[in-house]
Amino acid sequence: MAGRYNNFGLLRLLLALAVVVSHAFSVATGRVEDEPWFQTTGFTLGEHAVNGFFAISGFLVTMSYDRRGWRDYVLARTLRIAPGLIAATLVVALLLGSAMTRLDLRSYLADPQLLRFITGTLTTFKSATVLPGVFEDNPLRSPMGTVWTLKYETLCYLGVLVAGLAGLLGRPRLALAMAGLLLLAVVLREVVTPDGAKGVETALRLPLIFVAGGLIYLFRCRVTLSLPGLALALVAVALLSSTPLYKAALYLVTAWGVIVLALAPALTRWRSEPPADLSYGVYLYGWPVQQAAHALLPAMGAFALFWPALLVTLAVAFLSWHAVEKPALALKRRLLRGS
Repeated sequence: MAGRYNNFGLLRLLLALAVVVSHAFSVATGRVEDEPWFQTTGFTLGEHAVNGFFAISGFLVTMSYDRRGWRDYVLARTLRIAPGLIAATLVVALLLGSAMTRLDLRSYLADPQLLRFITGTLTTFKSATVLPGVFEDNPLRSPMGTVWTLKYETLCYLGVLVAGLAGLLGRPRLALAMAGLLLLAVVLREVVTPDGAKGVETALRLPLIFVAGGLIYLFRCRVTLSLPGLALALVAVALLSSTPLYKAALYLVTAWGVIVLALAPALTRWRSEPPADLSYGVYLYGWPVQQAAHALLPAMGAFALFWPALLVTLAVAFLSWHAVEKPALALKRRLLRGS
């Protein structure tokens, strides 16, 4: 952490792009089981990428609260998530939806489902909500299929806030004990109901990885950043793949691994920070752009549409960063100064 550079920005962008790659399969077929990563690891490439996001988030968000206090923390988290999400929801609902719907414009704008989509996406992060007459022939109809993770992200943010206000961040051993309970729950689920509901697995997986990232920050003076150690850890995870310990080991190694890649001195000797933070925009707009591409050209395969969709996604993410996200983040200093 004392190094001049880090790879957090680059990693976030690569993880967001990995989500777009992963969705090239599910958008085209409607089946996540068709993705090679799912067949070999039990998780799609997009799920692995989301795991990495949560580890980075846990590390940086815990650091943010620890260094800056609750007021700065609340403003920073709100301004980072809300403006981009609001803008993306309105762009998809009003612009993309109006262009892609089979209804006439007047009927589309008057349909109650349009308002339900906007309110559901912004209040409860519903990713399965559909727009009237939009993507009706696609295998999956939802226009914003990635926002569901923001529910877990927001809950984790609130958890850090509560833990900080309660003084738990100053007692890392207690936080470690809480993480141990989550880890035990993950293992017990694999022992008792290995084929149980996916929602339960997700509700354990994402908080555990987020907490693991936060713990790495809290125990930063004791954590080793070893690339050979990471390679050995990945081998160990592979050897555990047929046991109930596999997923727990995978989550912990993922959390530690992304921090190693972000901060290991051997990888941070040069500046790798992207000039613009497009990761959030890529994550939000990748799915609706791919959905639109598949609706317009359904006969083309997943990878034939991937590169055009990716270029459009990057362009929209660039606009989102410069027109919405970056100006919103700039408000924090003014608001803090005003208070």
